[in-house]
Amino acid sequence: QVQLVESGGDWVQPGGSLRLSCATAGFTFSNYGMGWYRQYPGEERALVATITGGNTIVTTYIDPVKGRFTISRDNEKNTVDLEMNLLKPEDTALYFCNRLVFRAPWGQGTQVTVSS
Repeated sequence: QVQLVESGGDWVQPGGSLRLSCATAGFTFSNYGMGWYRQYPGEERALVATITGGNTIVTTYIDPVKGRFTISRDNEKNTVDLEMNLLKPEDTALYFCNRLVFRAPWGQGTQVTVSS
């Protein structure tokens, strides 16, 4: 059974940092591209960052987070992380991870709140 468990969300002041982690199970993690998504209240989940699977790692980011967020993966631990720096109030959202194709059931997400 495919499982995705996000963690690491918290409240931080603007300019602060957080590291989110997604633990996965139930599939061959290294074969799949992965993404971090975020959801604002009342809106659909939106892709924030992606990282390819396989031997060649390529990452992409939406413009608002470029230079501030870094996605990475550990194929030994079956985890995908999102390092978030210089956080802004507009980064406040519920964050999720998932496969980029053949999407798995969504986890519970992890809440990030950026405010002073």
